[in-house]
Amino acid sequence: MKKTAAFNELIRKVRKDLFSKGPERIHTTFVDNMAVTMLHGNMTPTEKFIASDPDGKDMVHAARTKMIQKAYTTDFTEQLEQLMGTKLVHLFSDMKVEEDIAISVFVFEDNIQEP
Repeated sequence: MKKTAAFNELIRKVRKDLFSKGPERIHTTFVDNMAVTMLHGNMTPTEKFIASDPDGKDMVHAARTKMIQKAYTTDFTEQLEQLMGTKLVHLFSDMKVEEDIAISVFVFEDNIQEP
């Protein structure tokens, strides 16, 4: 399996395990020591309902960004590092709730770009 496809499947799995729904589409690009991942169709029907209220939108945003960063400090990090062959040093994550699009930037210690 190509590294990008394996990376996307691992991302999908952790999000599905954490939120009971993985993204409908994932696109990842490797650039130097970074993996830039755009995820579409992340929210569950319940999250969509909650996000219809301004306070609920903030709650969904916080859950989908802060909880994701905590999830990557678990065993998942080891799986990710094993797949990429280098240490994960930073994760930046944000979500645009209105459009149900999330982006994560994984920064690794070494170059991960595929030849």
